Amino acid sequence: MHAAWNAIVKTSGDRFLTATCNLGTGTFLGVFLLPLVPVPSAEVWPYLIVSVAVHCAYYLFLIGAYRFGDLSHVYPVARGSAPLLVTVLAAVAAGEVPSVTGVAAITMMSLGVASLSFDRGSAREYRTGPVMLALATGFLIAVYTVIDGLGIRAAGSPWSYIVWLTFLEGIPFLAWTALRRRRHVAPFLRREWKQALTAGLLSKLGYGLVLYALAQGAMAHVSALRETSVLFAALIGAAMLKEPFGIKRAAAAAVIAIGVVLLQATP
Repeated sequence: MHAAWNAIVKTSGDRFLTATCNLGTGTFLGVFLLPLVPVPSAEVWPYLIVSVAVHCAYYLFLIGAYRFGDLSHVYPVARGSAPLLVTVLAAVAAGEVPSVTGVAAITMMSLGVASLSFDRGSAREYRTGPVMLALATGFLIAVYTVIDGLGIRAAGSPWSYIVWLTFLEGIPFLAWTALRRRRHVAPFLRREWKQALTAGLLSKLGYGLVLYALAQGAMAHVSALRETSVLFAALIGAAMLKEPFGIKRAAAAAVIAIGVVLLQATP
């Protein structure tokens, strides 16, 4: 689901409005779901507010990365770097320290991610921008993953946190679009409403599952297993977007996938 909605954002004629529809879908669904869940307690609201801010920054960096880089290049770097950072942040914030096998898996993933930064035949100036934006995106993924992991555990009811976050995170993008981009909304929806709605539903359902998993297990493990989506993104990029998929990218994606599965298999 995650790889699919990222592919839709990448191919959209207006990535910002696609992201707005993506987040706005959650806000729309939240209106109907809020009456079914408890209001978060006072200690949970700081997690929700900070998470919304980080999620918005994440979308902006993701849009920038896709503006300059291929899906099969940007996506693995962003997603592959996130579990490494989650491991460090979770160890500091929640005392979740990986085993020796876990460290080996993280090292394997690091090597896989690093190899994706070097595409033969591309100009250095073209590579550097997308890679740096993708790494910044990975950092933001790690930050919101840890914040949401702590927040959903503090909430007591995972459904309350999931619904309230889903509702709140779309409001900033919707407000900005209403103020600055409202004339472009109707033409965009006439062209791409199906893709935008599909991306929104996939995104909200996919991250809702991640949030529920964060309430049950170690953050680094959940984040790592989530990033097996790099293989799906690489295949989508090659099959649907006609992006190059040489031996180097295939090997790098395989190394990352093996690393995340190995990390997930450790206690």
